[in-house]
Parts: sequence; structure tokens; C-alpha cells
Amino acid sequence: MVDVSHARVGGLEPGPTVSTRRAEANASGSDRAHRSPRTDIGTIALHWTTATAFLVSVFTGVRIAADDPGAVISKWLTPVLPQGEVWTWHFYAGLSLFFCAAAYFIYMSRSGLTNRVAWKKVKKLVMPRAGKHRYDALNVLLDWLLYGIVFVLAATGIPLYLGYGGWLVTVHLAAAFTGIAYIFAHVASHYLYGGVQEWLRVFRPAALIITKATRPWPLSIALFVGVAITGAIAGLDWATRDTLTVRRVATAPKLDRLLDDPAWAGIRPARVQTQQGANLGGTGESLVEIRAVHDGKKIYFAFRWEDPSRSMRRNPLIKQADGWHIMGNNPYIDDVTTFYEDKFSVIFSPSAAFGSGGMAHLGDKPVADKPGARNGRGLHYTDGTMIDMWQWKAARGGVFGRIDDQFIGAPKEPTADEASQLARYQGGYWGDPGTPNYVYTFLPQRPGEYHGGPVALRSLPKDYVAINKAMGHWDPSPDASVDDGSKWWMF
Repeated sequence: MVDVSHARVGGLEPGPTVSTRRAEANASGSDRAHRSPRTDIGTIALHWTTATAFLVSVFTGVRIAADDPGAVISKWLTPVLPQGEVWTWHFYAGLSLFFCAAAYFIYMSRSGLTNRVAWKKVKKLVMPRAGKHRYDALNVLLDWLLYGIVFVLAATGIPLYLGYGGWLVTVHLAAAFTGIAYIFAHVASHYLYGGVQEWLRVFRPAALIITKATRPWPLSIALFVGVAITGAIAGLDWATRDTLTVRRVATAPKLDRLLDDPAWAGIRPARVQTQQGANLGGTGESLVEIRAVHDGKKIYFAFRWEDPSRSMRRNPLIKQADGWHIMGNNPYIDDVTTFYEDKFSVIFSPSAAFGSGGMAHLGDKPVADKPGARNGRGLHYTDGTMIDMWQWKAARGGVFGRIDDQFIGAPKEPTADEASQLARYQGGYWGDPGTPNYVYTFLPQRPGEYHGGPVALRSLPKDYVAINKAMGHWDPSPDASVDDGSKWWMF
């Protein structure tokens, strides 16, 4: 016998005494057959919290992965994936999994339920005549698989959140796909063990059974530890974010001197690690440095980033026997990743929300009553908040001191050409009022009209020999650098 009078004083969740358990064990076989299996309240609460966070994390993560032009499985799953500003949901779901992992570990150890997932049970899988217990062993094995999946997602997700990519993305995505497979295996194995009743037990709460291994306040302490660890992680992230300090200088910097101007001396840059870009030496990564000063009237920014090649060739055209052909890939779905120019953009947002201030919305149609992007990757827009954006585009004005001054706001109504996909619909991302300083040489087409053949042109160079000379040497590799001072445009 176990004296449970201390349990009520100590705050244990109420449950039957050991005497009650023995009485239940002596019940007739008929009673046991008709009794519906139940699960303790703490396990049910943590089970569904974990399941919700896991599902949200996996499916929003696969939506993010589907943005990769080379994705296959992720794109195949797009009909069942969420759309819109999924970044916030993905990060909060990941943070919630830290809470669930910590709370679950504490609850299992304090409630005396660790034997439920004891590794020694797995050996029943290979025991002869194990019968139903074999499925119990399979469930334990799947539980440990889930622990491994969550560990790998966390171990790779943290550096991804900090801006690193490469092989971490591959491992992270593989764990996510394994998690999707786990869901089906988990549901099936519980059905094999106990049928529909085994499924329903996680909807039927019961009080925790008190045993010698049970310690006071298992659920309450588990929740407290989970909240504390989650709060510590969020606090550490916030406290370690790089901050851009804008110092006042007596004399404004001369822009043509770049970082050699004395105004930039001693200015510590803020750094942003970016990843998943196109090209950039095959890594897709670039470390960006940001500096800023002011003279009391104006603010001045200096941006420097890593790029191993000088890229100026934006959709170059080549003359063939049947006409002029575009060399860049995907020109009419606005997703060129081969022959393209160097670009750099920065936004000034009043919001520090995820998804670049809450303006990055993924999916083929994130706004129900508006067209989607021609490439199906998503749209930039806000809930009405105005975000200012600068874009430096090397070939389209950047090398002679021009940048695009643009904004991101609420999605605007599409024009007839945008609705028919003859022109690009950009949601809430547009240029400031004024005339652009460039225009494409080739005429627009709808994505379904372009099959890689010749295109119609607006104009041709008066002297093709001179313009070919101005372009410098030709390297057929899309990642090759162009000659210094070469021109890949015409006036």
C-alpha cells in the first residue's frame, strides 16, 4: 500500500490509489472489454500541444522549401500547404516545440511514466509470439524516432534562423519529410495496437494514477520549466540581435569615396548573414555589412556584401538563324537565375516582424481575389503599412549611380495585362511615381506563349560591332565575371 494522503497536500494531480488500481485489476474480463481506454490529462495536453506545433512547423517549413526553384517534393505538396505570411507561424511553431520538448521530459520523469517509452520494450519486435505487444514495441520505436526528428530539426533550425544555409537546409528538409512520414506511421501503429479505441484514448482524459515513482506537481512543474526555457531562448535571441548605431559626424561623407571617406572611420558595422540566394559562388550565401552616420540633416548608409563575381549580363540576347533568343532562364515568369545582374535591396520598415516586416507572402495565390505571381512563388505586400525599399541593379543603372526607389504596401488592383499575365503582377511592391530609367529590349509575352523560341524586339543597336566591343569578352558560364567597365546595355 502507498499512503497518498501526502499527495493531496503536495499538489499531485488527483488519481486513484493503489488499492483502487488493485480493485480494478480484479474486475471481470467482461468489464475490462467494455471499458474505453483513457489517457492522463497531462499526456493529452502535451500530446496535442506538441502535435499542433509539429504540424504547423513541418507544413509551413515545406511551404518555405517549395520556394526553391529546384524543389520537387515540396512543390508536389503545394496543394495542401498553407499560403501567405508563413514565416511567423514557422518560427513560433519551432519555438513551441522547445517548450513541448522541455515540458514533456519533465512531465514524464515526474509522473512516473517513463516506462511507457522504455527502450527495452523495442526488443518485443523480434520476440516470437509477441502478438499485440509487438505493436506496442513499434509505438515505442516510433516515439524515439520522433525525439530524433525534433532534435535534428532544432539542431539545424537554429543555425538556419541565424542565417546559415548550405547542407543544413538539406538535412533540415529531410527531417521535415521524415516527420510527415512519421505522422502516418504513428497513426497506423496505434490503430494496429488497439483499433479505433486506441485512437480515441487521446480524447478521453483521466486522472493521473499515483505510483511510487510519481513526484509532486508533475504537470505544473513541467509547464513552468517549459515556459522558462522557451522564454530564455526568446530572450537570448532578442538580446543578441545586432543593432545598427547611427553616429553623428561633423562632415557628411563624400559618396564617391566610398568607405575611404574619413566619416566612416571607426564606424562599427551591423552584420546580416544571408543565404538561399542564387549563384554567389555556388553557396547562395553573402555576409552583408551595414554602416550609417548622420550630420543632423541627412542620414547616410554604406552597404558592403560578399560576391565572388561581377554580374552584368541580364537576359542577354543572341542572334541565331531563326531570330533573337533570350539566354536567361525563365524570363517570362520573372524568375531568372542564370544570366542575371548583381542586385542589392534594402527595406525600411516600421515593423520588425518576421517575413521582412510581414511583407513576404508565399504561395501561388496568397491573396484570394488577386492574381498570383507568374512564377507561383508568392507576392510582396503588407496590411496597409508602408515600407520603403531601395534596389540597386547593376546593369539597370547601378553602375552609373542610379537606384530604384520603391515601396511595399497593400496589394493594388491588377491591370488587364496583369490579370492576363501579360505583365507582371507584384501585389503591393511597386516603384515610386515617376518614369523608370530602363526598359527591356524584348517585348512581353505570357508564360504560356513562350517556349524558348525567338522573341520580338523593341530596338536593335545601330552599330552591333561597337556594342559587342563594349561588352568585352564573352564567357558562356552564367556565373562568370564580366570585364571591368564593360557595358551590357544601350541607350
